[in-house]
Amino acid sequence: MKKATGIRQQAIARKKTMTKKIVLGLLTSILLFAAKFVWAQQPVKVPRIGYLNASSATSAASRVEAFRRAMRELGYIDGKNIVVEYRFADGNLDRLSQLLAELVQLNVDIIVSGGPTVTRPAKAATSTIPIVMGFDDDPVGAGVVASLARPGGNVTGLSTLAPEISGKQLEILKEIVPRLSRVAVFGRSTRSGTSLSLQEIELAAAAFKMQIQYLDIQEPKDIQKGFGAASKARADAIVVLGSPVLNLRRTQIVELAVKNRMPGVYSQPEYIDAGGLLYYGPSFTDIFQRAATYVDKILKGAKPADLPVEQPTKFEFIVNLKAANRIALTIPPNVLARADKVIR
Repeated sequence: MKKATGIRQQAIARKKTMTKKIVLGLLTSILLFAAKFVWAQQPVKVPRIGYLNASSATSAASRVEAFRRAMRELGYIDGKNIVVEYRFADGNLDRLSQLLAELVQLNVDIIVSGGPTVTRPAKAATSTIPIVMGFDDDPVGAGVVASLARPGGNVTGLSTLAPEISGKQLEILKEIVPRLSRVAVFGRSTRSGTSLSLQEIELAAAAFKMQIQYLDIQEPKDIQKGFGAASKARADAIVVLGSPVLNLRRTQIVELAVKNRMPGVYSQPEYIDAGGLLYYGPSFTDIFQRAATYVDKILKGAKPADLPVEQPTKFEFIVNLKAANRIALTIPPNVLARADKVIR
């Protein structure tokens, strides 16, 4: 009898233990499900990118579109899994600090700089937000990065530093103007990169036995004066370096070049759209597409300090025959044959 009672008690104990295990298992499952449900309801952080350009939205349109297209190809859809805050200073450089303050206040994850004029104040504005240079003439010389191979700090991206560009530009001018002896160079001395570009031009000019006349354009009013000085000195052609002051007034510059019958080679392809004669230099479409890859890498955890600054790998040569006709200039067939694009 006692034995039977003991067996029943053991059975009851086992049943209670089993019941506890079942209840515990159910509670665990419920808690896990609840945790997953709560986690699923948590809002996913959407990366926010700040894109700042010193010029206008119209001037920078082709570069912005190249960046957008590359971001889409990398899987980033603006407004869905990423937000891009676009800001343009419209040539008013005094606005850059205000626009940068806005982006910092928005706590953007990355700032994409449309050019060296933006990169300098951006670096001064933040030492923690990663900065991707859309392009920069001389980032090492300007102290923006420690070296191209190991940038250090919070800045990396693309450089347009390519010493052979100046020599190629003067070579092309020499081919279309065989008697070329004096070239007027328009630039802005306070813009980082101008000094280096001028040094390269002077070295190339010495090889071609040309004289260089540098014209410093600090304000829009200096453009007309510069052409007057170039005409007075009997310049045979012009080279226009990059600068927001010049770029925003490219139509005026092109028209003055036509008026003075001066063939010109320009720093950016947008001058050709405005009626300029020649462009030889880096492909800015390619550069801003590559800028998107830096954004992608940083969002995935890479540090700007460890991402080497890339130099241009793709160059463009554009000839505008309509511009040539306006100044009664004949472009040799061998020059046209080398052009990537000919506007007729």
